[in-house]
Amino acid sequence: MSRKLIDQARKLLAGESGSQVKPWGGRLTVALVFPNTYHQGMSNLGFLTVYHLLNQREDVLCERFFLPDAEALAEHRKTGYPLFSLESGHPLTDFDLIAFSISFENDYLNLPIIFELARLPLWRADRGDSYPLLLAGGVCAFLNPEPLAEIMDFFAVGEGEVMLPELVATLKAGSELTRPELLDRLAGTPGIYVPSLYECEWAADGTLQGWLRQPVVPARVARQWVRDLDRSASRSFVLTEATEFSDMALTEISRGCGRGCRFCAAGYIYLPPRERSLDVLLAQVDLGLCEREKVGLVGAAVSDYSRIAELDQAILDRGGKVSVASLRIDSLTPEEVAALKTSGHRTLALAPEAGSQRMRDTINKGLTREQILAAVRLLGAGGILNLKLYFLVGLPGETDGDIDEMLDLLAEIRGIWVEEGKKQGRLGTLTISVNPFIPKPFTPFQWAGMAPEKRLKGIFQRLRAAVGRMANTDIIFESARSAALQALLARGDRRVGRLLPLLAAGQNLKAACRQQGLDPDFYVSRERGADEVFPWEIIESGVRRDFLYREYQAALTHARSRRCFDGCVDCGVCREK
Repeated sequence: MSRKLIDQARKLLAGESGSQVKPWGGRLTVALVFPNTYHQGMSNLGFLTVYHLLNQREDVLCERFFLPDAEALAEHRKTGYPLFSLESGHPLTDFDLIAFSISFENDYLNLPIIFELARLPLWRADRGDSYPLLLAGGVCAFLNPEPLAEIMDFFAVGEGEVMLPELVATLKAGSELTRPELLDRLAGTPGIYVPSLYECEWAADGTLQGWLRQPVVPARVARQWVRDLDRSASRSFVLTEATEFSDMALTEISRGCGRGCRFCAAGYIYLPPRERSLDVLLAQVDLGLCEREKVGLVGAAVSDYSRIAELDQAILDRGGKVSVASLRIDSLTPEEVAALKTSGHRTLALAPEAGSQRMRDTINKGLTREQILAAVRLLGAGGILNLKLYFLVGLPGETDGDIDEMLDLLAEIRGIWVEEGKKQGRLGTLTISVNPFIPKPFTPFQWAGMAPEKRLKGIFQRLRAAVGRMANTDIIFESARSAALQALLARGDRRVGRLLPLLAAGQNLKAACRQQGLDPDFYVSRERGADEVFPWEIIESGVRRDFLYREYQAALTHARSRRCFDGCVDCGVCREK
């Protein structure tokens, strides 16, 4: 026993409001695992929503597990004490179902550590029927499940609100079935992908030809989504001081986005775009304001919410404050800026994404230079003195001329920022966040290769030299190597799962690939063929492949498309617009 680890868990639990501790016995037991630290996991609305949905049922008990922080991990390894649940201290192997909520590909590297601490074999083939079933859900499960196909028993392809009732019913009804019988039954449940019932067929060049499947399973697993968001809340059901957004109650106001930015996976895998009604949101706001003074509004395009001004004002009228992660440049209003300033915001973020008009048209961002500069003036005039700007580099078709135009834009933004700061009596800080473009599944850029590391580092050096001469201006970069790893995991097939123990142990990507006989360029920088079968196409996302390819071809000619498009199979919302 490790008294230190147990005391730490009790302290975390005691600092929460909204968590549930149920007595064991007579219920389906679910271990809900977030493969990162408590600090990260307790800011994740998807994770918190699944925890709430399961525990509001009398026939289910759900408890949480997290990756230990560095100090706790050292204690686990020193004492040999297994990973245990926050609520009751049970080990992972005591539960009927182990459900992983995975939102970020780089968190895959934490899985071998969690399995080690849980004394759980990593590979599905090494686990007998005495072990619990393993499920993966979350964004990564319906973006591309294949890198984890040899680890997980099954995947939930879609949104938890619509999938959990039937999943629970199937698991409870199948309690007397053998493991193969239960997996067969699960495979017949809408949105459930059982990878052991599909065998990959490979071409001589290493690309995927298709799948051989058992008769009981569909050719493709259809993504499940909630038609009416008003039927189920997604908010901070559990609040704690020990997390990034400790000072606010988070509330999801919308899901999906109809903007059609060609690089953005969230803009495609959550189609069609949906909103919660104002009345339903205000009821959630009232609950949040009972616990926190500030409400954090969450959505892929918060500023696009049809009644955002009314929502902001209603929160202020209730004595609360408003928080948003970032603002949409072309829908920003003086009223919204005023609401955020009143709420105490000192820093806000804008995402031009690309520095040249040609590249903004390539990614279908739909922004002009004039709109970007107008938004900067609006924030400065509104008294928001610290600004963060997000840019992508290494986009398909990008040239040195596009980087030149980006530097010109940054200089002009900074000039406006200084001018507005002087009017306010002091200068704020301008922060430029630069990230390598990473091609993602189910986007028009799924055919594109990622820019070589040498090219990205050259761009970083140019930007660093130019911005370094600007006072009150900082620039930060995502690692090109980290981005390449994310690209491999995002678009990998089930062969890349074998890299995870090596990468988790500290090997670099090239060395790990060499040991497993894989070529990292095959996954990261290679442009895909027009007719190539993609590993993630085992999923029917609801967006037509031919539409995505037309969008890719339009991107290569730097042509914009209209904001709402007809590529979504089920998206009557877009077609009606």
